[in-house]
Amino acid sequence: MNVAHQNILTNKIHLFHPTILREYDIRGVHDETLFADDAYWIGRCFGHCVKTKGGRAVALCRDGRLSSPQLKEALKNGLCEAGLDVYDLGLGPTPMLYFAEYALPVDGAIMITGSHNPPSHNGFKMSLGRKPFFGEEIKAFTQLLSENLSQGQGKVFKEDLCSSYVNRLCEGMEFSKKLTIAWDPGHGATAAVLKSLIDRIPGRHILLNDEVDGNFPAHSPDPSDPENLAQLRQIVLEEGCDLGIAFDGDGDRVAAVDGKGNIFCGDQLLLVFAKDLLKREAKATVIADVKASQGLFDEVARLGGNPLMWKTGHSHIKSKMAEVGALLAGEMSGHFFFKEKYYGFDDGMYAAVRLIHLLSHSPQSLAEFYEGLPSLFSTPEIRIPCENERKFQIPEDIKARLKSKGIPFVDTDGVRVQLKDGWWLLRSSNTQDILVARCEASTSEGLEQVKQHLKAKLLEEKVSIQF
Repeated sequence: MNVAHQNILTNKIHLFHPTILREYDIRGVHDETLFADDAYWIGRCFGHCVKTKGGRAVALCRDGRLSSPQLKEALKNGLCEAGLDVYDLGLGPTPMLYFAEYALPVDGAIMITGSHNPPSHNGFKMSLGRKPFFGEEIKAFTQLLSENLSQGQGKVFKEDLCSSYVNRLCEGMEFSKKLTIAWDPGHGATAAVLKSLIDRIPGRHILLNDEVDGNFPAHSPDPSDPENLAQLRQIVLEEGCDLGIAFDGDGDRVAAVDGKGNIFCGDQLLLVFAKDLLKREAKATVIADVKASQGLFDEVARLGGNPLMWKTGHSHIKSKMAEVGALLAGEMSGHFFFKEKYYGFDDGMYAAVRLIHLLSHSPQSLAEFYEGLPSLFSTPEIRIPCENERKFQIPEDIKARLKSKGIPFVDTDGVRVQLKDGWWLLRSSNTQDILVARCEASTSEGLEQVKQHLKAKLLEEKVSIQF
């Protein structure tokens, strides 16, 4: 009998594994750090938070992972026993759940998904009052377990939002040119609605890995890794496609490949969207995370927009967008947030439709957009294994050393240092036991200087880095 079951049977305080309550959401390895009993108590705790805000109902959805049905049933029980009605959407992408907050009479939403992580992983993303539920709100669950949680017996309503969601994705979209597009949902949750979507988009469509399969047999469900786009690139080139589109496991992230097989990084694709937006909204604020290229911020400013650098993480970005009234935001990882003509949450499928719409009216192909991007030299995202106890301390120690030497830096999220030749970033991952680094410069020689500067700072903390 595991500890979680024992707690329920003896009415003791439930214990969450210390690693699963994360900054942006809840994540763990199924039946190792994350159990069905955790899902039940997450339902009770989140349900209590919704009830204390005066809420009565929540929307619930799951991805295609093998563990998601079991977790969903336990979560649903917890929510109902907290006194909430549950609108069960079944299987679908995370953005469809976010859409449910606007389409259904609910006060919150919770998604069961392991996102882009390996098949054995799973977790929960939450929102309350159409706002991200994260950070200290999630960490407070541990304390809530020792309090008198709300109780009741809610009802369950089955809802099929696929048609309504697809209709909303295509609302106001009139496509001028017919394009040839390759799609790779990667056996993830977007496969549940993708065929309905492409029926609404004129052109030729080629589908890869378009059946939901929680084993992800084709490749890992993380489109930010170029290796996972190899199959898509090959098909784009073989079939003469105008572009290729890939999604992560739960559909809140998207990646794009142009007709020549070039992969658009998140900041490059954000710049495509920003250029389009600034034609209509000349002074619009565009938010990008700290990992984004300086070329993006400079180009948005040159075009008359207001670039804003902010913390990495979909919850942080959404909160900042609401605070400053930004119309567009994006992350290097492929999250894109549109407030112009949409809701402001991250939706990979909506971003894909916006991109196709943009290209169908543009005299330029996506490959020609790529050729016009700022010419800079950069490293990919570098992931440095680091113990959880040290990963947050190391950037702080580096900041102290930089400050003592009078070297300026930006500490919006981690530490970003601007040098004569370029910049480097070091931040702690909130989802893995790693440090994340990136370097950029205007020349290859400058990039080498930036890399050596970062390497020296890490060596002072007894951390080695391989470029």
